Amino acid sequence: MAVSRRRFVASALAGSALAAVSTTDLLASPAHAASPPGDVVGKVTVGYQGWFSCPGDSAPIGGWWHWSRDRFQPPSPANTTIVSWPDMREYTRSYPTAYPSLGNGSPATLFSSYDQQTVDTHFRWMQEYGCDTAALQRFNPTGDEGPTRDAMTQKVRSAAERYGRKFYIMYDVTDWLSFQTDIKTDWTTKMSAHTASGAYARQNGKPVVCIWGFGFSEPSRPFTPGPCLEVINWFKAQGCYVIGGVPTWWRQGIEDSRPGFLDVYHAFHAISPWMVYRARTVEELDSYYANVNVGDMADCAARGIDYLPCVMPGDLAGGHRRHGDFYWRHIYNMVRLGSQGLYVSMFDEYNEGNQIAKTSETQATTPAGASIRALDEDGVACSSDYYLRITADGGRMLKGQLALTAVRPTPPTVGTPPPTSGDLAAGRSTSASSQNGPFVASNAVDSDAGSYWESGGGSFPHWWQVDLGASQQVNRLVVRLPAGWGARTQTITVQGSVDGNSFSTIAGASAFAFDPATGNTVTRTLTTTTARHIRLSIAGNTGWPAGQLAKVEVYASSGTTDNPPTAPSGLTSTGRTASSVSLAWTASTDDKGVTGYQVRQGGTVVTTVTGTIATVSGLAASTPYTFTVVARDAAGNTSTASNAVTVTTDAAANSDLARGRSTSESSHVQSYGSGNVVDGDANSYWESANNAFPQWVQVDLGATRTVGRVVLKLPPSSAWATRTQTIAVTGSTDGGSFGTLVGSAGRTFDPSTGNQVTLTFSAAQTRYVRITVTGNTGWPAGQLAALEVYAS
Repeated sequence: MAVSRRRFVASALAGSALAAVSTTDLLASPAHAASPPGDVVGKVTVGYQGWFSCPGDSAPIGGWWHWSRDRFQPPSPANTTIVSWPDMREYTRSYPTAYPSLGNGSPATLFSSYDQQTVDTHFRWMQEYGCDTAALQRFNPTGDEGPTRDAMTQKVRSAAERYGRKFYIMYDVTDWLSFQTDIKTDWTTKMSAHTASGAYARQNGKPVVCIWGFGFSEPSRPFTPGPCLEVINWFKAQGCYVIGGVPTWWRQGIEDSRPGFLDVYHAFHAISPWMVYRARTVEELDSYYANVNVGDMADCAARGIDYLPCVMPGDLAGGHRRHGDFYWRHIYNMVRLGSQGLYVSMFDEYNEGNQIAKTSETQATTPAGASIRALDEDGVACSSDYYLRITADGGRMLKGQLALTAVRPTPPTVGTPPPTSGDLAAGRSTSASSQNGPFVASNAVDSDAGSYWESGGGSFPHWWQVDLGASQQVNRLVVRLPAGWGARTQTITVQGSVDGNSFSTIAGASAFAFDPATGNTVTRTLTTTTARHIRLSIAGNTGWPAGQLAKVEVYASSGTTDNPPTAPSGLTSTGRTASSVSLAWTASTDDKGVTGYQVRQGGTVVTTVTGTIATVSGLAASTPYTFTVVARDAAGNTSTASNAVTVTTDAAANSDLARGRSTSESSHVQSYGSGNVVDGDANSYWESANNAFPQWVQVDLGATRTVGRVVLKLPPSSAWATRTQTIAVTGSTDGGSFGTLVGSAGRTFDPSTGNQVTLTFSAAQTRYVRITVTGNTGWPAGQLAALEVYAS
């Protein structure tokens, strides 16, 4: 079993290369990408382990792979490798553990990555939350985990094809002492076949491969520069775009990097420096930005290397996350730097607590007494998908769809009201008219009494506001500055809004006198007002020419919360076309009345209606889409989401139903895999094992379709002489039981007529179309360059 790479930390800030360096918040000029947008440049890539297994899931490795230290014993508090607990609500299969029951009394169960439904669920989340590409981790495959990792690659490929995501192989050379030979063999005999899939990531027209671990100073990677450089150049000679997962201090050759590796690092097409466990606070992220990342970016830009830095949500077990502020700051820093893309570490790393996949929200859904932190570990409620929502916003900011902002756009919870007592503003989403450097608006609602918001320069007024998440009967306000500051008076008007657009005055302009003798705290009793958004407009400050707030607390009378609507239920698809999907659901209820519904695709609202039916238009043909619905009331409160429904749009009129779909086969040789028959490339092809008839290749159309014609092609080149293959066409709705669509007969492929054969048959309902080959006069194997399937 591979040793974890993420536990290695070259140094904490104290005594490290950063210790004596200023943390000034520098601004870098936008960088120009060395490469145009592709599947990694301009995109969000997530590291995907896919390495969890459970007894009974049929994985070759057996046992509780990566869940337990002793994989042949069930995971428990005394036999575990994880520090975070997954949100298990969307997995259709789970496995009982030896952990105590959850806080709510339910059994403590875990998922297996070897179940295709698990991988499909993860890739559906990637689709919904804007994760473009998955980097599938591949450790030394020559040991006992090799067969399981081989199978996982196919599962990931199928899920990526199904949900319109990209993936690529990310080799990790940790403890792989024979990598120089083994990695080439693995690529040529196994992994390169997956590049035939339309879901395999390409950059600059080349299949993407990443090699993680060259140059690290750890004993588990004792490599010298020569073999590493030779392997990089070998992959480049295979036509690959090669990314290097390199040490944090790669450019200087210090700390976590061995000296003498600069030529190795500069040989990569792209560089992705490791950052996990290097920083624990926002301030440390800013220090790395100023003193490491800016120089890295300049070095890469000067050499035409794409810069794809690692960003991370922070270690949940270590308390680094700060309810999303840490992750957003890391993304913000790398986007303002001009990075060509982002690599998120990691998607499903529950072992080390830096996962963005859905995670247990509270101790109610975490094993009782197991000392595993839930997402609310710092006292701020966070929904299980919170870090996926942050990732979606970060991707939009990277792509220019969202303005560059240091203020985290998404709140920790969506549709869940705050408690009816206590500070209603704590941890909520904030915004401001401006900010001064790192003194961001969210500082005024965090748990750190010493952090603060400060407006930017320019004349007064300035404003700061908080979204309480639901409308409240607000009646008290507490405003604080850091306790050690000198006395000052700020002139503040308190305003409120139910929709975030139209504000009314709750308390007119008055002097807020902050005095260190009384803790620099001002309390105001307000006229009870219904509001969701509270804004403080600051017209003056006797102590500094800017607005300043360290803590804003908002309170409401007990029992006055305007509750959100119940979640819509029973969401289902009632129809579809090539460009639209029709939906219906059961109405929500609300104490004040439901005013409308939002239909969402991931985190994006695609249409708003007042009734319980909707049609989403403008969709792409033959594409899966996942929808949810939320209800809204007159106060602007939003319900939790309905059940999700995934619908694949119909194919365009008389279009190829098979293009880009998932494929499988009886066998293939070299790189001539089944994905070649649906990739649209006339010169790529599937070839089965030789001298071993019968052989077959099939395509999964994604849903049951009306099928009446198939077109079979070989490469059109005259080098492919005339040949006759004995072919039958069968179909299935479930992938298990197949019926004959076209009986077995000789089909002649003639280059003078395009090397293609068209077979028509009575229209049938089928999802899986299989071509079975029992003979070939031109070569002792089944051969196809294209399998096209049409409705008629």
